[in-house]
Amino acid sequence: MAIKVTSEVLEALREAAKRADPCEACGLLLGEAVQITRFVEASNVHASPETHFEIDPQALIDAHRAARMGGPKLLGYFHSHPKGPAKPSQTDQDMASGDEMIWAIAGESEIAFWHDLPEGFRPLSYAMVDGQN
Repeated sequence: MAIKVTSEVLEALREAAKRADPCEACGLLLGEAVQITRFVEASNVHASPETHFEIDPQALIDAHRAARMGGPKLLGYFHSHPKGPAKPSQTDQDMASGDEMIWAIAGESEIAFWHDLPEGFRPLSYAMVDGQN
């Protein structure tokens, strides 16, 4: 599966990761079908935000509520690895639900996208598009 991501979303992910450093940033990926058109930064409410992330549950509730009212659909989740690669850590793998959502991970030098499948994470290719597509 290939996805599309707006250039604005990619820049917002990079900025969120920078602001949160040395803690992990996190948030929600919104859009339609396979195109991520919006990023909503969320508070990392985990007790150890330097090495783990937990998206503020209220942000998830708000995103689902907005989607039910005709807004963009929740397509996936974002978090950063300030001191590691842009791939799922063992903790990420242990916590993943296999719900087929998209995970964006900002590592030390790149952002990568992953598909959370029942059998484990699989890398996703992506194309950057402008916000009008």
